[in-house]
Parts: sequence; structure tokens; C-alpha cells
Amino acid sequence: MPVAGRDYIGVGVGAMVFNEDGRVFLSRRGPEARNERGCWEFPGGGVQFGEKLSDAIVREFYEEYAMHIEVIKLLGVPDHIIDDEQQHWVSPTFIARHIAGTPRIVEVDKCTGIGWFSLMRLPEPLSLVTRYDVEVYIAEYGSRSDWYDWVADYISRPISDTS
Repeated sequence: MPVAGRDYIGVGVGAMVFNEDGRVFLSRRGPEARNERGCWEFPGGGVQFGEKLSDAIVREFYEEYAMHIEVIKLLGVPDHIIDDEQQHWVSPTFIARHIAGTPRIVEVDKCTGIGWFSLMRLPEPLSLVTRYDVEVYIAEYGSRSDWYDWVADYISRPISDTS
């Protein structure tokens, strides 16, 4: 049976999820992860046939961490090429906010740690795509981490107020 990422280019979504304190959620890849075991990452997962990318990341966070997130916007769509492991993924990454649920590890073989971290003090080692996403994020937004409040303010505006 063909294997995503090895026999054909795989698609795996991810998200930089911010909490109300401006911290970002990361997980540490476990012994049964497909690649980059032991690295910290912005979590994500596969996309099911017929599923929208934004729906896939919402589903993955609930299935793997029992938390509800709200997608804010697409950060980018990097190639995630892991030469050492002969894998190639396309990894759309979203900016999102935590809206409910206390995060916990549901898939214990795939994940050995989780936590909320300051964007400027992330644990090491980071996965390749997470390192790339951080660089893109900082180039675009600096150290901005107030997405939680920004979205709440934006949603509460009257429809006619688009400024």
C-alpha cells in the first residue's frame, strides 16, 4: 500500500494556536510519529478526502488534544522536505486561537509532551516545518501574539464597521 509522504507527496495541516495569554501551543513528537520524532511542533495531521483544510485542523486538534480551536487565517503553505527520512509533505499552516477544552494528550504513542510557550522562547529541537513557520510568522507579524483579543474584537464589530 502506498505511503503518504514517501510514495507520493503528502498533505498535512498544522496550526499555530494562541491562547488568551498570547502563548502558542506545541507538542513533542513521540515514538510512533511518522517523522522527526522528539521534535517540538505546531500540531496538525492529515486531511481526509473531501475535507477542507481548515476543517481538518479543527478536527485534528480535537481528536489529538481534546481542544477546540478557531481558525483565523492561513499563515503559509510550505514544502516540508525531510531529506534524512526521504519524505515530502506540503504543510498548510494556519493561525488559530484556543476557544475551549483543557489540552491533554490523547494519542500517547504519537506525542510525549504538550505545552503553551512564549513565541520568543520555544523549546528545542523544533521540527523543520515549525522552524520555517516561526520564521514566516515573525517576518510577517513580529512578536505579535494577541490574536485571541484581536479576533474577539473583530467578531464583536458591527458588520458595517470594516475599518
